[in-house]
Amino acid sequence: MLVGSLEGMESPGLAMVEAVPSAALRPYVTRLCAYREHYAAPVTRSEMAMPGAVLILAFGKAMEAGGRRVTAFGGGLGDRFTVTRTAGPTEGVEVFLTPFGARRLYGLPMRQLRNQVLPVGDLLGPWAELLVERLAGTPSWHARLALADRLLCERIAAGPALGPELPWAWARLLESGGRLGVSSLAESLGWSHRHLVARFQDQVGLPPKTAARVIRFGRAVRRLRSGAAPAEVAADCGFYDQAHMNREFRTLGDTTPGQIRPRPGAGIRAS
Repeated sequence: MLVGSLEGMESPGLAMVEAVPSAALRPYVTRLCAYREHYAAPVTRSEMAMPGAVLILAFGKAMEAGGRRVTAFGGGLGDRFTVTRTAGPTEGVEVFLTPFGARRLYGLPMRQLRNQVLPVGDLLGPWAELLVERLAGTPSWHARLALADRLLCERIAAGPALGPELPWAWARLLESGGRLGVSSLAESLGWSHRHLVARFQDQVGLPPKTAARVIRFGRAVRRLRSGAAPAEVAADCGFYDQAHMNREFRTLGDTTPGQIRPRPGAGIRAS
């Protein structure tokens, strides 16, 4: 069952309620959100690269994501931003998967899903299409989240078992903010560099060095949003200099550090 209280957010055109995944789902899913979007005009966004995979269990009008026209869709981790365009009313449940949640859910080597946006039917077959249909027939947002939680638990539990080594290595990368060296990880596991890269490609979808870049970028975004100065963030997060950080922000987020950091007196704006 879902635990914790539901948290809601509402802004013009968007309403969202978030729930904490159940204990059984938490190693594989970091966030579950029920949402509804309906704007007066089309909205285009650049979705930042993140250290996880997103599954959209949506119904309503199709949208554009990664150059495809889709309604319910998912994919793997990426090393670049993804452009989305929402033009009509849509609603559903958004699922933020860990790499290992995505690997077990999809049952595919994650390298095949790198930077990909695919309809859920292509990824998960009739199971996902039935899930979306059931979500559409469930009017309560709390009930939708509970249904998604339960069925995702069942599907992931039936997926391929994964050893503990890569989740351990991933946790160390997250803890270090992407600053832990690949050679250090390989040495700790007793693996060769080549074997570590191959396992990352299979279970994460990105080589460890690229995964570290995405993690470092996410940490820098959080630090900037908290009000830290760009120079401080560049040094703290392990960029060579501010120019290096600027390039990474363009590639991974289609933005700049100055656009992320809140202006004095302006407050922090939700993205």
